[in-house]
Amino acid sequence: MEFKTLRNIENSFRQIRLFSLVFALLCAGITGYTLWKSYRFAEQQRQKIYVLDNGKSLMLALAQDASINRPVEAREHVRRFHELFFTLAPDKNAIESNMKRAFNLADKSAFDYYKDLSEKGYFNRIISGNVQQRVEIDSVVCNFETYPYAVRTYAREFIIRSSNVTRRSLVTTCFLVNSVRSDNNPQGFNIEKFAVTQNKNLEVIER
Repeated sequence: MEFKTLRNIENSFRQIRLFSLVFALLCAGITGYTLWKSYRFAEQQRQKIYVLDNGKSLMLALAQDASINRPVEAREHVRRFHELFFTLAPDKNAIESNMKRAFNLADKSAFDYYKDLSEKGYFNRIISGNVQQRVEIDSVVCNFETYPYAVRTYAREFIIRSSNVTRRSLVTTCFLVNSVRSDNNPQGFNIEKFAVTQNKNLEVIER
């Protein structure tokens, strides 16, 4: 009788240990699942941008991963810089205005190239010769595998005179680094080590 009672007590302890183990595993599973869901929710919230409307209301502005648009923004940043820097009119104020806006998108290397052109009298010849210059971007190739991002731009320059139009092949290189977004730099990039590797005449079309 005592042996049977001991067996029953031992079986009860085993069952209690089994139930305790199952309960502990269940609690651990629920806790792990809760932590995982909380982490996912926090990550999703960090990928959203909120905007204050005059400091009063809070509204969701964008609900997608901000990194998705970075390649598009990078190409647009480089394209905009080239349009500002290489689009010239025979007007000193217009040239200076474009250059000032272009310098907001780049470092001192762009200013150094501008200074070199200025010292050679390039802009004076644009003004005195009543010359128009515009640029058309063919492609912007960015390497996002390494940082800073290496960029090569292929474009065409059109130098328009009263007697002819000169078409040039323009190839430039630079590096892109992340920067602070602002009204003057909406894409949040900065151009470094800007250089013109090719700028040669392709054809001259008489007007």
